[in-house]
Amino acid sequence: MSAGTGAAPRAQAGAESGTARSQRGLMPLLLTGNLMLFALYGGVASILLPTQVEHIDKAHKVALLGLVTGIGAAFATLLNPIGGALSDRSRSRFGRRNPFLLGGALLALAFAVVLGNTGTIALLVVGWCLVQGMGNIYQAALTAIVPDRVPPDRRGTASAMAGAGTTLGLLVGIVVAGRFTHAVAWGYTALGALLVLAAVLLATLTHDPRPDELPPRAADGSSLRRDLASFLSALRVHDFRWVFAGRALMILSYFCVTGYLLYMLEDHIGLPHGMKGADGVALLTLIGAATSVVTTVIGGPLSDRLDRRKTFVFVASAGMAAALLLPLLSPHWATMVVFMAVDGLFFGVYMAVDTAMVTLVLPRGEDAARDMGVLNIANAGPQIIAPFVASAIISTPGGYPALYIVAAVLAVAAALSILPVRSVR
Repeated sequence: MSAGTGAAPRAQAGAESGTARSQRGLMPLLLTGNLMLFALYGGVASILLPTQVEHIDKAHKVALLGLVTGIGAAFATLLNPIGGALSDRSRSRFGRRNPFLLGGALLALAFAVVLGNTGTIALLVVGWCLVQGMGNIYQAALTAIVPDRVPPDRRGTASAMAGAGTTLGLLVGIVVAGRFTHAVAWGYTALGALLVLAAVLLATLTHDPRPDELPPRAADGSSLRRDLASFLSALRVHDFRWVFAGRALMILSYFCVTGYLLYMLEDHIGLPHGMKGADGVALLTLIGAATSVVTTVIGGPLSDRLDRRKTFVFVASAGMAAALLLPLLSPHWATMVVFMAVDGLFFGVYMAVDTAMVTLVLPRGEDAARDMGVLNIANAGPQIIAPFVASAIISTPGGYPALYIVAAVLAVAAALSILPVRSVR
């Protein structure tokens, strides 16, 4: 009995010490970890994959790009909550999340190298499924760090770091990938290596609680099989369900437009004389990222201070809907510059505060990675649908203008979905 009574204080002391250590430097590493992940996603989806698809079959590039990215997103949707459930149950001496951060990043790099050397649509589908799937295992562990280690009154700030990393990552990925349009294999290798670097930094410079620092799992007869079978149970919780719906609608709106930005500039908007499509995408992304980062780092901490989340998310979603009217009414390069700047302002607030709100409506802390993985279905699932929806709309007589209208309607629906949430102000 004396051994048992001594173990609890030691575990508690270890947990407190681990929490203190994990806070030092955690915020900038959350930014870095998300930045490198979304550099991979953004660079591949916006530049490298479209370039490969165009080389393989230029005449059918719109439909084929939708096929590749849609199937890849479907595979990633499955891997994220499964990877989250596995890391929730992990009691490795290397930490709860570290094995999944490092393993996911290393496998993503390996598959990215293979993907960069493929030359058929079928192999592009398989390769992108594997890269995105491993990236989502990494992402499941990364997103769980916030509810694991950050107190509720700091969630807005932590989510701002993650949101800034997401936005900057898309820019970095596009800029890096744009330098490799004539050597795509090296582009894939560079982006995969950046992800491994981020995983190593997170694993070595922050404290991932060890088994003796974790609270015991509830004695409810749970098993991995039961966890996997019930991973959608979070959707039975009222507030989680509405936040899930709002995120899904917003991501669908966002990717319907940004997923076809390269083709949009080349085939509809037009580019300034002498500018290449990849350079146009990089410049617009830079403009959007610059405004987004400013509002991300302001919006997240401000939502902490005011203890208000719903208002920020509602205004940001409605603002993104309004911004989509700009290219609809004036499909010109100068208007696209303004659109990306305005859209970035609202997107920065959305990413910071909505992510914080997600962590505050999680049903159970001990299943944080699993339930954040479920929430990620609202990120990855719409990416499955978006390429097919967008390509179908672009192929109609309405073309790109119709795409802007649909995306705006989806963003308005996302704003309205936040209103029924009860537990968060």
